[in-house]
Amino acid sequence: MAFLRSLSRCLSRSFSTSAAAASIPSAGGGLSPTFVGREKPRVVVLGTGWAGCRLMKGIDTGIYDVVCVSPRNHMVFTPLLASTCVGTLEFRSVAEPIGRIQPAISRAPGSFFFLAKCTALDTESHTVHCETVTDGAGKTTLEPWKFKVSYDKLVIASGSEASTFGINGVKEHAIFLREVYHAQEIRRKLLLNLMLSDVPGISENEKCRLLHCVVVGGGPTGVEFSGELSDFIIKDVHERYSHVKDYIHVTLIEANEILSSFDVRLRQYATNQLTKSGVRLVRGIVKDVQPEKIILNDGTEVPYGLLVWSTGVGPSPFVSSLQLPKAPGGRIGVDEWLRIPSVQDVFSIGDCSGFLESTGKPTLPALAQVAERQGKYLANLLNRIGKAGGGHANSAANVDLGAPFVYRHLGSMATVGRYKALVDLRQSKEEKGLSLAGFVSWFIWRSAYLTRVISWRNRFYVAINWLTTFVFGRDISRI
Repeated sequence: MAFLRSLSRCLSRSFSTSAAAASIPSAGGGLSPTFVGREKPRVVVLGTGWAGCRLMKGIDTGIYDVVCVSPRNHMVFTPLLASTCVGTLEFRSVAEPIGRIQPAISRAPGSFFFLAKCTALDTESHTVHCETVTDGAGKTTLEPWKFKVSYDKLVIASGSEASTFGINGVKEHAIFLREVYHAQEIRRKLLLNLMLSDVPGISENEKCRLLHCVVVGGGPTGVEFSGELSDFIIKDVHERYSHVKDYIHVTLIEANEILSSFDVRLRQYATNQLTKSGVRLVRGIVKDVQPEKIILNDGTEVPYGLLVWSTGVGPSPFVSSLQLPKAPGGRIGVDEWLRIPSVQDVFSIGDCSGFLESTGKPTLPALAQVAERQGKYLANLLNRIGKAGGGHANSAANVDLGAPFVYRHLGSMATVGRYKALVDLRQSKEEKGLSLAGFVSWFIWRSAYLTRVISWRNRFYVAINWLTTFVFGRDISRI
């Protein structure tokens, strides 16, 4: 009887029709438009990257309801993602749940998080079409639910995708390094190859192939991963896999120069440091990727056991499909206030957006600090609009938007392993400024990123992981 009474209460709550309860999506349903004067205006955010999360952190939930639509329910602290691949950090240390970044999503009746992807956008009716993400649902295949969400203000912060440049076999055989599951896959593959190479009967050639780690792309991600991997080999593999320690090697392939945005002196320092650590640097262009080898444009064949691809980013298929003005590079075009000028109440921030050529502003780099500052700026702008009474759809035409967005570069940092790093504080490649390399830079790198980790909880995790790794070495369990 107690169970039946409990079930009855649940059903009565489910079928009671408050505006917030009725807005929980079902198959073919969704969130209907808000009522002016009776409900808070709704901000819909597409994406949980640096830009979207910083926006949600700064939005005033006393003014707006916040609805986030994303295929992942956490933000990834990408600068430290490479460290998780080799066990320097644990995966949860670099992932921050959305509910911690913006608690209203978990608590407020009109705010939600939907594990879904946006498939279409109707700017006339102020509606986004969504489809739930069901991968990883287990043995039972779940059909995705389709639903619609009406918005008063829409922020497209869906990020970008790794560029493959149309090269055959990249998506099938290479591993990208942009998400936590990418890092998990790299770690499992690396440790599997180490253990397989120690099995009796493996030929010398196969052992060399299994233990050859190839990184394509000499940007900060590729260099930092190569540095972490060389550290792992020197400090852990040589001690714990002594039978195969002479077979494991790292090759970094770059078409031009590594770390091309850094000062020339720092680039040379990084080259020397990586070479000392055993990383082989190859200048070349990948022409074809096959299951066990890649082929360069000069015909050179490079066998590999692990292939990590980090050659930059480009627009996602969703961004490319939107019938919106585009900036150079295929990004969504925005004006100085991060609005999409051809439609009402739609903004775009992060890697998926760029200034329209008509603004006269240069294309901003796809960096975390750009996205984070855009998110902070837009949160303040939306709060300003909401306080002025322009929060609901089509009601912000006469609101003073204030100063436009201005980006000022704070500098670049990258670690190259062995307690060495680079710090380049120049405003741009053409300007002069402070640049450092070595142990002091490594200390600055770690200190800066520790303070930038989103929450005190994760800062504590990261600090403990670093301390544990320093004292006991990396955890190389294949779980």
